[in-house]
Amino acid sequence: MLAYIARRLIQTVLILLGISLVTFVLLYLVPADPARQIAGRSATAATVENIRQQLGLNLPFHEQYLRYLSGLLNGDLGRSYLQRTEVSTLIASRLPASLLLMAGAILCELLFGLTMGVIAALKRGTRTDDTLMIASFIGVSAPQFVIGILLLYVFAVQLGWFPIGGYGTFAHLVLPSITLGFLGAGWYARMMRSSLIDVLRQDYIRTARATGMSRTKVLLGHALPNAILPIIAMIGIDIGLFMSGIVVVESVFGWPGIGQLAWQAIQRVDIPIIMGVTLVSACAIVLGNLIADLITPLIDPRIKLR
Repeated sequence: MLAYIARRLIQTVLILLGISLVTFVLLYLVPADPARQIAGRSATAATVENIRQQLGLNLPFHEQYLRYLSGLLNGDLGRSYLQRTEVSTLIASRLPASLLLMAGAILCELLFGLTMGVIAALKRGTRTDDTLMIASFIGVSAPQFVIGILLLYVFAVQLGWFPIGGYGTFAHLVLPSITLGFLGAGWYARMMRSSLIDVLRQDYIRTARATGMSRTKVLLGHALPNAILPIIAMIGIDIGLFMSGIVVVESVFGWPGIGQLAWQAIQRVDIPIIMGVTLVSACAIVLGNLIADLITPLIDPRIKLR
């Protein structure tokens, strides 16, 4: 176990190093000039050049990257060009809101997705199965901003059940969580249906039924624990999807998380914030996959870590 974790941590460092390099290259090639964004449209060329020198933007690419990497190794994510604040401080202030939203989204997608998948598997070949699979297909296909705007219009504007936007109460969390979890619910429903149908065909399920065990006990005690194993791995992968979708959802609902911070930084070409959010998101994805890999053997001892 310890050797496996150590190996994965080494891989994580290499992955983050590669992500930082690729992201830095892409930002370096962007035609927008951060110095011009800071100076303003009316600033003179001399003012812009002075800002560029102060920020080190006039240096060759390799020197800029090595400077950033040196600070990163010391735990320094840099300083925002426009807000004049440490990136680590900005991310730390926004991260709790994003983690709360992510937890709510995972809960929603598991609640809706697994319920739909189990019902569809038990009602296989019926109209209920077809209806639930069509609903899951819509969930997988629909853009998140469309789902968010539709939920806002129906439940916030027309019915007035939830606030239009903001942060601070449980009511503020409901609609963003459903919007972010809607895509995952569709995937989980389809995956759970296929997995449960396959498990219900196994010999040990028929044996359990032959012993007189009730259908509910067979389902809860034997079928679901085995059918849910692929779902655990999907949760770790989902963190990556959340990090990409959270930018859109937070912008639609005015949620003050790192997604909204990243969107504002992209609009202003605030490179340190973009780099910081990218690396934090990458860490979350790698950590999520590692946790999923570690939990799976605890549920099914037949699965070994290698």
